[in-house]
Amino acid sequence: MIKKPQTVGDYIKAAAPKARPMLRLLRRIIKSAAPNAVESISYRMPYYSYFGRLTYFAAFTNHVSLFAWGSVLKRYAKEVEPYKTSTGTLQFPLGSKIPLALVKKLVKARAAENEAKRKKSA
Repeated sequence: MIKKPQTVGDYIKAAAPKARPMLRLLRRIIKSAAPNAVESISYRMPYYSYFGRLTYFAAFTNHVSLFAWGSVLKRYAKEVEPYKTSTGTLQFPLGSKIPLALVKKLVKARAAENEAKRKKSA
């Protein structure tokens, strides 16, 4: 586990060399899909907030994980099936290709879900 990173850049720099390109790619995809999301560190992982929890990502020994939840995963169940390894987590083995379009779709859908919840409660 990476020790107390202060920024997402710090987190990526401290990650294993094989994980870094994947982490940089996830960061770019998330920023592209949700440009107004706030980037920070939470639970020692990169975290994105947009009207509530949007997503996290993290590097592990053999994989990189994207943490997603809500009805979005149910809506795209068939597409996430090859990657879903536990509730709300998609794992990509180190060195594998990240499904860019799928990640972007999940982040955009989650952002829209958070916006809708906010409007409903306002």
